[in-house]
This record gives sequence, C-alpha cells and structure tokens, in this order.
Amino acid sequence: MGVIAFAGCSGAPGVTTSALALLLSWPLEAGRRMILAECDPDGGAVLHGLLQGTLGDRYGLRNLSVAARKGEFSEAFWRQLIDVSGEGGERESPRDRLLLPGLTAPAQSASLGQVWKMLAQMFRGIEAESGHDVLVDLGRRGAYGPCGVLAEQADATLVVVRNTLRCLQAAEGRVRALEERVGDVGVLLIDEGPYPAGEVQRVLRVPVVATLPYVPQDARVLSDGAEQSRRFARSPLMKAARTSSTLLVQRAALRQARLDPRVVRTAGGEVTRAR
Repeated sequence: MGVIAFAGCSGAPGVTTSALALLLSWPLEAGRRMILAECDPDGGAVLHGLLQGTLGDRYGLRNLSVAARKGEFSEAFWRQLIDVSGEGGERESPRDRLLLPGLTAPAQSASLGQVWKMLAQMFRGIEAESGHDVLVDLGRRGAYGPCGVLAEQADATLVVVRNTLRCLQAAEGRVRALEERVGDVGVLLIDEGPYPAGEVQRVLRVPVVATLPYVPQDARVLSDGAEQSRRFARSPLMKAARTSSTLLVQRAALRQARLDPRVVRTAGGEVTRAR
C-alpha cells in the first residue's frame, strides 16, 4: 500500500481515534506489518489514552532526537515501537500492528529538527524494502512547518473531517493549505452531522475517500482506553474501518501510479513496478 498521512483541523475531528481504528482493523497479508506513527507536534494521545499510562513515557518520538544525534536513528526507531496487535479485540500474530507513540509535550517538537525528514525517509524505506505499510497521524498542526515533509512524502494525505457546519468551516482553509503543499488531498469523513458526503465534497472541493461512523461508545475504547465489549472487533466503527482500508489502499495506489509510470496495476488490484 504505502504511506498514508492523516491531518485534522480545529474542533477535534478524531484524527488519532480514526488512525487507531484503521491500524487495528486493517487486513494484513502474512508477513506484512502495519505501523502507526503519532507525529502530532502538539503531542500524542495514545500512551495515556488507549494504553492508559501503563508504559509511562519510555517509548516515543521524543527519544529519536537523541538517537539521531548519535547516528543511531534506524536502530532506535524499531526499538521505540509498541506492539498493539491485541488491542483491537482479536488475536493477532505478535508484532503485526505497531505504534510509534508521539510527543508527551508540545515543547519537545523543537528538539526534533531533522528528525522529521529522517522519519519521512524511514517510512518510504519501510514501504519500499520491507513491504510494510505506514499510517501517519499529523494531528491538527502536523502538516505545517518542518514536520510537513511527512505529508509531502506520503502516498496519500487525507483530512479527517466531521460533517458538521463548525468542522466544515474549519476544514475548508485546512484543505486549501494542504493542497498547496502536497497537491492531491482527500477527506476521511466522520459521519456525525447532517451533511451527506456529496455536500461535503461540494463544499471542500476534494473527494470523500472513506467514511467512518460517529459512535462515541466505540471511539472511547480507542481514545481513552474504555472497556471494550466482546464484540468490539465487529462493532460498526471497526467494520467501517476495515471497509475504509480498501478505499485508502486504492487512493494511495492511484497516486503512486500517477507519480511513477513504472507502477503497474495487476488484474487482482495489486500494484507492482515494471522492470
């Protein structure tokens, strides 16, 4: 698939919760891994949300700045990943679904400097060499400034938007700014409000690539570590996330094909590179 980046806007549209739902529900072929990197310069949420502070702050993006200065970035990256394979309510092979936790305070982003570019290169290398897929949570500010390189280098960039009037108004400027920086932008719609996908597309002038339902009870499992029911893996949110993953793969593949003419789509929908 490649690298898919998610950005938000004001109004807390649910970027991290959506990214977690996709990470935990994404269908994986044998031998493939899915990695979610929390790259919000305002700070991550998973360590004290889904994981309820059980791991302290021993893992995370902030530790990579020290490793980069020592020339140990690549090795340190893999050591900072947390296995969250069992958090979706289904048993998984170990270390299939990995999380790079984000910063624990906004002030830490100033120390990252070149780390953002190194991360962008790392994500591209993981996809090209290992065949693993990467989701990047940019938060509300992450597609601007130095960390905007993560959006530029992604195979697809989507703005997470709720279909309420307040969120649509905030998203319009965000979408335009991202279009100027990365070109091709889509929307991941959280279906909370009254406006259908077609109306959202008309207002924002970009395609709605996929839709997730607004289900606060399910979302709190991912955002706050709330107790999950035995049927959580088959809940409306997680079912929709599995469906959305297929649409996001197609979106990334189309952009890859436009940017690289050597990319060839097979009859089964898989993407290969012509020799």
